[in-house]
Amino acid sequence: MEIEERRNGLQVAFEFPLVQALFGRRARRFLLGASIPDGPLAFTSRHEPMPLTEIEKMIVLTAMAGNTGWNYAIIHNPYYAPRLPNYSAAAGGRTFPSAAGFHTSEIFFTDDEGVYFFETRDAPALLDRPVQEMSDLYSLVEAHRKRVRKLADGRLYLPAVEPHISGHNLWVANRPGSMLAIPVADVAQHHIANLCFGLQNGYCLYDDINKEPILGLERFGKICDPVNVLPISFVEQYSLMESATELVASCYAGMLMLQAMGLGGWMFNGMDPYSILGAGGDPNVPGLGFRYDKDQRWTLPNPTGLPGVFEGFCPPHYPDMRAAVEAFAQRKFGPNGPFHCDTPGPWKESSKVRAAAQIHSEEFKECVALQAQYTLDRFGKFPGTVPTILAFIFLQAHHLDLEFYDRYFEPGAYLKTHVDHMKNWHKDKD
Repeated sequence: MEIEERRNGLQVAFEFPLVQALFGRRARRFLLGASIPDGPLAFTSRHEPMPLTEIEKMIVLTAMAGNTGWNYAIIHNPYYAPRLPNYSAAAGGRTFPSAAGFHTSEIFFTDDEGVYFFETRDAPALLDRPVQEMSDLYSLVEAHRKRVRKLADGRLYLPAVEPHISGHNLWVANRPGSMLAIPVADVAQHHIANLCFGLQNGYCLYDDINKEPILGLERFGKICDPVNVLPISFVEQYSLMESATELVASCYAGMLMLQAMGLGGWMFNGMDPYSILGAGGDPNVPGLGFRYDKDQRWTLPNPTGLPGVFEGFCPPHYPDMRAAVEAFAQRKFGPNGPFHCDTPGPWKESSKVRAAAQIHSEEFKECVALQAQYTLDRFGKFPGTVPTILAFIFLQAHHLDLEFYDRYFEPGAYLKTHVDHMKNWHKDKD
């Protein structure tokens, strides 16, 4: 990458004060090459669209979902003692938090050159220490560049009409020169994690939608109380909310980095997620190409994953829910997982700490799978009342046309980093 050519910009971003990023954050939408045809802020840029460079894209993406070292895990629960709580599903941490360290989301992105997948969910610690110096930042960005996988040539196609893009975003969203980041969550996997969490604390599910118990739970009286139940709808909403939090936090982290870099952009949900995933039903708008199903019991199609890239932990990507539960257990306890004794870690005796977590027994996995399979059979999908795959909020990054802001805004509409962006990042265009 062109790191040496962008050294000034990287140095400014590295040293940019958090307080200024927080209080200087604004949605700055008007990019080079844009046009607002009418109204009180009518303006047409006299410049051509200007794509982000590779290093600019990688800095934003690493801010959104970069690996930050080893996850410290949940370190104590008196009900587990002397065992280590075994909630986490990822050994590494990222720039955004995840409920109990489940980390079930990943990021797709698109620009003028193509559509990409940025895989960091199960990355190990990519640096052996926190980012403390510019050289650390260089190394971290380079390590993350290797985790980008190109899926297709050309920008993701989304017609600039409703319902694909909301009316107020038609003029600006996914435009030439921009990078559009699309965080996507595997709610199915997150829900399996919550079923495990519930069972570890003695809870199992009750079907409050159909007002019926889950038959067969009585066989697991040693690990759950069929009377001590949680409503399916409640736990599924919980899984959805926790998944959504990952996506929002990821976009917000990227948004703060835009301020430090002097890039324009904003986080928003004004595009149809079904169109983006490819589950809108329009063959002319394939989106990311996610597989999806329809059922007369559902009001909306249900995407389940992109085969070979990002597959939800449920059928058809697994033969049944027992296989999906086993895959989740392998993610936690298998090689490179957070509770495998050979996985490195942040502790002085990492092997001893990781080995202290209790491994899910066959009986435990059978009980979780029973509840998951009931949900799939009864509702036709997993989870039963919320989407299997969630995409709903996005981050766009682009180069600002400062002339628009000078024309219509009082001083202070943008930061010094925006004033100096071309000088710091594009000396050839300054």
